[in-house]
Amino acid sequence: MSQLLAPKPNLSPAATAATASANTASPAAAFDVARIRHDFPILGLSVAGKPLVYLDNAASSQMPQAVIDRLVHYQTHEHANIHRAVHYLSETATAAYEAARVTLQRFINAPEAREVIFTSGTTDSINLVAQSWGRQNIKAGDEIILTVLEHHSNIVPWQMLAQEKGATIRVVPMNDAGELELDAYQALFNARTRLVCVGHVSNALGSIHPVKEMIDFAHAHGVPVLVDGAQAAPHLAVDVQALGCDFYAFSGHKLCGPTGIGILYGRAALLEAMPPYKGGGDMIHTVTFEKTTYAPIPNKFEAGTPPIAAAIGLAAAVDYISGIGMSVIAAHEHSLLADATEQLAAMAGVRLIGTARHKAAVLSFALQGIHPHDVGTLLNQEGVAVRTGHHCAQPLMARLGVAATSRASFAFYNTHADVDALVAGIRAVQKVFA
Repeated sequence: MSQLLAPKPNLSPAATAATASANTASPAAAFDVARIRHDFPILGLSVAGKPLVYLDNAASSQMPQAVIDRLVHYQTHEHANIHRAVHYLSETATAAYEAARVTLQRFINAPEAREVIFTSGTTDSINLVAQSWGRQNIKAGDEIILTVLEHHSNIVPWQMLAQEKGATIRVVPMNDAGELELDAYQALFNARTRLVCVGHVSNALGSIHPVKEMIDFAHAHGVPVLVDGAQAAPHLAVDVQALGCDFYAFSGHKLCGPTGIGILYGRAALLEAMPPYKGGGDMIHTVTFEKTTYAPIPNKFEAGTPPIAAAIGLAAAVDYISGIGMSVIAAHEHSLLADATEQLAAMAGVRLIGTARHKAAVLSFALQGIHPHDVGTLLNQEGVAVRTGHHCAQPLMARLGVAATSRASFAFYNTHADVDALVAGIRAVQKVFA
C-alpha cells in the first residue's frame, strides 16, 4: 500500500487563536467564549422564540463546524471501505482512519496506537470487555466491584455476566455529597475479587472520583480496573499511563464528535489474550470451515465495516478540543459551575443534589413541589435545554431517595449568560407553581 497522508483537519480561527495564546497567557485570558460559540452553528438556533441555551452536554455535546466540514470532506472526497483494496479511495480512507486512531492514542496518552479499539461508544466498549475479557476470566464465586454512582452501561453488562457465570456484584457506597467512600471500597476486596469497574466522573452528579487511588489499590491486590470515561474525556485531561488503568472507555458524541463512535483503550497484553467479541470480515487472518485464525489487535476487535466517517470525525473533534486546550476548557467550565452552584444554592425552594468537593460541570437539582419533568418542559419554553429523569442511574437515584432530578450540564461553549438564563428559567417555573 502506498504511503498516503490523511488530510489534516483545519482548526477553526477560534481554536487556532486559542492554541497560540495558550502558550503565553493564563487559561482565563486564553479563552474567548464568544469567538468559540461562532464555531457551533446550532447555538444560533431559537427555541420557543428564544435563543437556545443548551445545557444538556452530559447527554450529548454539540458539534463545531470544523468537525462538520471534516465529515463532509470525507464523504465527498475520500469515501470507500478500508483495509480491503489498493485503489486510491480505499488507500486514502484507510490512511485517514488509521491516522484517527493515532490521534486518539495521543489524546489519552496510550503507549501504542494498537491499544485503541474503535467501538460504537462507551456502552459497546464496556460490553466488549464484559463479553471478551469477562467471559474468559470471571468464574462462579468471583466478585466484581462497581460503585453506586455508575451509569446503567457500567452495571447491566456486569450483571448479565455475573448471572451467566454465578459471580457476585459488590457495590462501593457514597456519602450524602456524592463522594465514594474509599474505606468501604478497600474493605470490599478479598481473594474472590476479580475486577473493578468505576466511572471517572458521575454523569448524574458530576462527582470526580479518585480513580488513580482506586486503581493503585486494586493493582496492589492483583485486580484489573476498567474506567468509564464517558463524562471525563470532555472535561479533564485523560492520561491512561498516569492513571495506570487496564481499560478506559469513552464516546465521541459527548466530545463534540459524531454519534455511533467511541473507543476502548486496553493494555496490549490484555487485548492480545482476549478472544474476539464479534466475528466477521477484517478481524481474521485465515478462515476455513475447520478453523479461523484472528488478526492482531486492534483489527481483532473491529469486525466488519467500521464507522469510518465517525472515527475520522472524532479525530477532528479531538484536534479541535486539543487546539483550545483541556486546561483552558476545565478552567472555563469550573467558572460556570461555580457561578451556577452559587446562584441556585441561594434560591428558595431549590435543592442541589450532589455537592462533592471535586466536580465536573454537572449541576443536578430539584425544585420543591415540582416534578423534574415539569421543570424540563417549562424550561424548554424559556429556550433552556436541560435533562430530566433518572439519568440512566436508577441505583443512584434510589440511594438519594428521589425518582428523578433536573440536570444542567455545561460545556466550554456555554457562558455566564447561559447560567443567568437557567436561573431566570427556574424562577419562571416556580412562578407557574406558586
